Amino acid sequence: MKIHIVQHDVRTLRMEENREWIVAELESEASREALLTVFPACTVCGAPLFAAAGYTDVQKAAQAVLQELVARSEHRAFLVGMPLQLQDKGLCNALVFVQNGAIRAVVTKKYLTVDEQKYFVRGEGVQVIDFHDQRLAIGFYEDLKELSKGYVEQPDVVICCGSQVFDYQRPYRIRYRMTKIVETLNASLVYVNRVGGEGPYLYGGGSLAMNAAGGVLAQLPYFQEACRTVDMQSLDTEADEKPEAVELVYEALVCGLRDYFRKNGLQRAVLGLSGGIDSALVATLAVDALGAENVHGLLMPSQYSTDHSVADAIELANNLGMSYDIVAIAPLFEAFRQSLAPVFDGRAEDVTEENLQARIRGVLVMSYANKFGALALNTTNRSEAAMGYGTLYGDSCGALAVIGDLYKTEVYQLSEWINRNGIRIPQNSIDKAPSAELRPGQKDSDSLPDYAVLDAILNLYLDEGMCEDEIVEEGYDRDTVRLAIRKTRQNEWKRLQFAPQLKVSPMSFGLDRRWPIS
Repeated sequence: MKIHIVQHDVRTLRMEENREWIVAELESEASREALLTVFPACTVCGAPLFAAAGYTDVQKAAQAVLQELVARSEHRAFLVGMPLQLQDKGLCNALVFVQNGAIRAVVTKKYLTVDEQKYFVRGEGVQVIDFHDQRLAIGFYEDLKELSKGYVEQPDVVICCGSQVFDYQRPYRIRYRMTKIVETLNASLVYVNRVGGEGPYLYGGGSLAMNAAGGVLAQLPYFQEACRTVDMQSLDTEADEKPEAVELVYEALVCGLRDYFRKNGLQRAVLGLSGGIDSALVATLAVDALGAENVHGLLMPSQYSTDHSVADAIELANNLGMSYDIVAIAPLFEAFRQSLAPVFDGRAEDVTEENLQARIRGVLVMSYANKFGALALNTTNRSEAAMGYGTLYGDSCGALAVIGDLYKTEVYQLSEWINRNGIRIPQNSIDKAPSAELRPGQKDSDSLPDYAVLDAILNLYLDEGMCEDEIVEEGYDRDTVRLAIRKTRQNEWKRLQFAPQLKVSPMSFGLDRRWPIS
């Protein structure tokens, strides 16, 4: 049996656009040669829908698209996903099996995500149907646990429709799960996942087909639209290639940046270039996503900036072929000092003046964004966000946090990977001690533990869910562990005012992990 797999960038709440590409795919020669064409979950409306799922105009528009697809499906069979209002149940996240001009089956999602539970009712889960002398088990990714538990009868082919948000562990978890299902059931399998960025959420694709012996019949690329027609009984298998996590993270961030701009009708980006590793990495990702002609940097040295910081930023801009301006903040900083002197009444300078410099830089970046119709990119990393190491309305400003879900050590890893075939990010930006340069001789290590230690502790606390005692048992100093946990908890209020961040970790701030702020 031949199945046509379609891995597409589904547009959220753009039902007419989705209808057009669905129809085009169904009318393609490859689709016509297959017995069944399979699309990702949420094909018609996209995801995440959040509250939009409950609006009748959205539901009616999706229903109209479905009716047209059914009417054009003579002698065809396909599977699409959409929200569906069912009389006897309510609003379900559904997969609709269409065959020969009629709806043959409706598979409703049973194991809903936390967000889905607010808007959808619990469905029936995996459904088995007969199709061309084969028994097809059709279900959402989250419902496949029912297959391994024996809750449904033995299928010949498992068809899994996914809309799986990417994180750097998920491709490997998905592959492991699919392999176990094939081994347990001795059945062939198709997994189709959507691709593309949707705000902070990134969808990786990576759709695949496996025969009953566990061989890979087709592996579609990550973060690219693609389609394949696969003979599920074939013994001709492909090499099982598994890309490195760092490569997937790079592709995810570039895809997320590109789609954020494209889907919001934006073209130009601006960011502050400090000469440090964080802004260097964000600039490189932006150039790769948008083109060097659409990325502009502002170098904003102060009286505390070192010469090499400006030189490193200029070298980066030249390496990337992007434009830049140098706007010194010392005159602005001095004007603020004089204006505030009567208010501060001779008080000694402290962190107030450090934050003032960061806020001046934020004003300059946002002013450029306003004047030239650009989007300001935030350069804060996950380690800094966890510890609250950043100035609210200063270096925390920006409309999109590109590396907000990468620990500082991961920023270094990704930068080294980008430089693997030649220097794009200046080596000095990678090698030098990180510093905000807001006072003479300032280093991040003055305020934070060494990043290698801090990130290891944060990983155990945030990603592994360990408590203080458990982390200490792993060999870390209790005072350092206590500091990291205390600061992470205390700074939730600051993160709530943070720019949307591209999600690449399993436990992102704001999207996955929330903490009480009082």
